[in-house]
Amino acid sequence: MEKASFSIERYYFDKVLIDLQHYTSDKLFVDFKPSGLFDSENSTYLLTFDFSALTSQEKDIKPFVNIRCNGIFKFENVVSIDGIPSYFYRNSIAILFPYLRAYVSIITNQANTPPIVLPTMNLASLEKPLKENTIIK
Repeated sequence: MEKASFSIERYYFDKVLIDLQHYTSDKLFVDFKPSGLFDSENSTYLLTFDFSALTSQEKDIKPFVNIRCNGIFKFENVVSIDGIPSYFYRNSIAILFPYLRAYVSIITNQANTPPIVLPTMNLASLEKPLKENTIIK
């Protein structure tokens, strides 16, 4: 059996913001912003996955929850960004999302607010933004 062309090495959260002053309604809107950094020297990819929860979709509304999850992926035999398999972008988000999903629930529950329990989601639409927001180190 051949090795997978990539694997996740680790993940971590480096930004957690809960500002209940912006929690003005029971309505919930979520936003995901993925971005990436490919390091050709080490054949690694840093996926940064920003999550925001808002009470409105209006332009000037600030999120009441903002969490950033980072995942470091290691490639086998990939030395340039062009060598990244096309399925990586979709699959890396799918791999990282359950960790983000669980963390959002735990953190919001611990803040003594109604917990945000994200459902299982199809995030295939984030593949293109991730690809477009990937830079090379």
